[in-house]
Amino acid sequence: TDEHGTPAELAAAKAGEPVAEYCARMWAVQKALADGFRLSFDHFGRSSSPENRALTQAFAGRLADAGLISEVMEKQVYSFADGRFLPDRYIEGTCPNCGYERARGDQCENCTKQLDPTDLINPRSAISGSTDLEVRATKHLYLRQSALRGELRAWIDSKADWPILTTSIAKKWLDDGEGLQDRGITRDLDWGIPVMRGAEPWPGMEGKVFYVWFDAPIEYIAATAEWAHAAGLDEAAWRRWWRTDEGAGDVRYLQFMGKDNVPFHTLSFPATILGVNFDGQQPWKLVDYIKAFNYLNYDGGKFSTSQGRGVFMDQALAILPADYWRWWLMANVPEGSDANFTWEGFQAGVNKDLADVLGNFVSRVTKFAAARFGTGVPGGDYGPVEAAMTAEIGRRLRAYEAQLDAIELRKAAQELRAIWVAGNEYLQTTAPWTAIKTDPERAAAVTRFALNLIRLYAILSRPFVPDASAAMLAALRLEDARWPDEAEAALAALSPGHRFDVPEVLFAKLDDARRADLEARFAGA
Repeated sequence: TDEHGTPAELAAAKAGEPVAEYCARMWAVQKALADGFRLSFDHFGRSSSPENRALTQAFAGRLADAGLISEVMEKQVYSFADGRFLPDRYIEGTCPNCGYERARGDQCENCTKQLDPTDLINPRSAISGSTDLEVRATKHLYLRQSALRGELRAWIDSKADWPILTTSIAKKWLDDGEGLQDRGITRDLDWGIPVMRGAEPWPGMEGKVFYVWFDAPIEYIAATAEWAHAAGLDEAAWRRWWRTDEGAGDVRYLQFMGKDNVPFHTLSFPATILGVNFDGQQPWKLVDYIKAFNYLNYDGGKFSTSQGRGVFMDQALAILPADYWRWWLMANVPEGSDANFTWEGFQAGVNKDLADVLGNFVSRVTKFAAARFGTGVPGGDYGPVEAAMTAEIGRRLRAYEAQLDAIELRKAAQELRAIWVAGNEYLQTTAPWTAIKTDPERAAAVTRFALNLIRLYAILSRPFVPDASAAMLAALRLEDARWPDEAEAALAALSPGHRFDVPEVLFAKLDDARRADLEARFAGA
């Protein structure tokens, strides 16, 4: 969890808890939500960990040694009503670039221009709404990322396989206006990592903390140290994942994020990593691939917690199982442009894709097999139809794997659905319920093939609908199944006589009445 900064302080104050206790509780809440959505971690870390504190302070010291930290007497906004300096995220006003009236003091969400709080027109406190503000002088540390502009550009230019969304945002920030600007990395706050130059005090920085966007990405590395320490492993166990001189050359490092976070991960954090290695003595690994996403909107507008508009993670799991959300979100992920969630579209995805295609296939096959042949896989030899179907599944399997490897989630979902559809079309073509009247052996072969399709579907569907995958495997009395090397062996894996059960309904449909109720419930004020 990313725990530092003003948002945590304010949320803790609102909850009436000390901020450290609040963040510990939120860590547990976020971990439970991740578990509920079947997101898995080798270790779920915390940016407030001792490991992150030590590494952040060490990195800052290295950057100072490299001459990449400057001490700047800057002007910051102080709110009399709130009795505190306002960090950039807690000042709102009109963007001088595009006129958006709710731009934040660090960045305009509308045009993505990087801002300073004093750039805003008609600024106000995002905490209290007060306009009784005063600009005061205070000294802070700045990362001289502009000095690394050439190195950053060369690195970004070398990433020819990155999504256009990622590189276009990075290059815009490199070239927008006067180009890449130096970035403040400290704040006047109580909660955060104290400013230190490595293990030594930093004169003039007493009582200040590092900016959350400086320390939070460093936690990606520190979380691996947390993992190693929790497992009783030595320092080499985690450093080999991050230091290219200690074994990280064979590591593929990916990041996933919304487009508003791209500038920090393509410029500021890489500048930190490059700067720390100024003398070639600390070659920490740079990210290999950044998968950036556009925005997901809610019914034509933005999600809003304050207005109760939209469904959020905790609410989603209370409404429907995780598989329903996982499928819709990944099948409609905003890769090429912003996406829009509507209850009508969600209902169609659940009913037509999950219930009518995958769920219906599993139900029809297992019920027919149990009724006609008992709960053991029947025998029968495959014929030309099965050979053709195996070839089609083999082609689609390779295409599906290619889309997954390319992290093209929409295309992968489309390919997976096509594999499900192929099974339904095979069932309609072979019609075992008709064949059994005149050719029981043929009906048995079709049923065996279809049961093997269920096994294959369980394996292939796991990245998208893991609970349904587990239910299919359980119905086939399999604890686990390896990803197939090729379709022919996969579609003959269940031998005659293998026992199976008829599962419960995998996906219940979302009816019109419930859809209308949910639309009204989450429409917002």
